[in-house]
Amino acid sequence: MEERILPYLRHTGPNISPFNAWVLLKSLETLDLRVERMCQNAAKVADALSDLGSGREGFDYVKYPGRTDFAQHDLAMKQMTMGGSIVALHVPGGRDQAFKFLNALEIVDISNNLGDAKSLMTHPASTTHASVSEEARLDVGITEGMLRLSVGLEHSDDLIEDLQKAADIAGL
Repeated sequence: MEERILPYLRHTGPNISPFNAWVLLKSLETLDLRVERMCQNAAKVADALSDLGSGREGFDYVKYPGRTDFAQHDLAMKQMTMGGSIVALHVPGGRDQAFKFLNALEIVDISNNLGDAKSLMTHPASTTHASVSEEARLDVGITEGMLRLSVGLEHSDDLIEDLQKAADIAGL
């Protein structure tokens, strides 16, 4: 028991504390409202980032399933009610410009994970996919200039302003 079961229980956490269970249950009461708001925000942010290129360099691409220019938009809308809360974008200047953009953000936090009530952005090539070979990353479209934005509950206008200011600083 002590050699096999006890380490398993310690490392897998088969039961949560009563308080954590209560917090989890309470958060489920508003999950649909939070996800709906995050998806609405993401749609507005994706549109604003796509429009950012007029009269300037802009992003190489902005990918969001809720936009009609998304390659699999029709399929996504058959499977989803809204476009989700994740926006992928690509800066033309690779890692250096991506980091300059990330470091200029004030509202959006830099993170190596996504999916929070707070807006987060990650550079997959140096975080979540850093241990994957460059060839494998490129096969799935993860380049040095690719960023993923997980849009949260902040006001969409504030997020858009933050992203536009960061784009200006990064020379986009």
